[in-house]
Amino acid sequence: MLVILTHMPLNNPNHLKLELNPMATQYNYGTGRRKSAVARVFIKPGKGAIVINNKPIDDYFSRKTGRMIVRQPLELTDNASSFDIMVNIHGGGESGQAGAVRHGITRALIDYDATLKPVLSKAGLVTRDAREVERKKVGLRKARRRKQFSKR
Repeated sequence: MLVILTHMPLNNPNHLKLELNPMATQYNYGTGRRKSAVARVFIKPGKGAIVINNKPIDDYFSRKTGRMIVRQPLELTDNASSFDIMVNIHGGGESGQAGAVRHGITRALIDYDATLKPVLSKAGLVTRDAREVERKKVGLRKARRRKQFSKR
């Protein structure tokens, strides 16, 4: 933990003030995006705890597939129990959020150790999935679905 010493005038009884910053510990950061979800991921060496919006991963993602998607980059690089991960996420649904967290963890791992990038790239985890929802067009029911044609 980083301790910042600030000097004050000597006539002050607390002339050395200790300022502890909880975020000053060594975090590696990565931003992940998927559909309309945005995840801010902070990783630090630890025991493998994953906390998403102040909830454990098992409480946040009810489906097993969401938890599996989030853990992919960690298992691929054999770091499943090497890092404590803190995530702030907003927007999107369950699937989009899981993809955004995976993308953020991948970027944070690359920030931590650049030698992991070829392994993660080969698995296709570094590239941002650019697919978005197609907009609804005028005169159609949905993006491409037309009204039912009636011959008579």
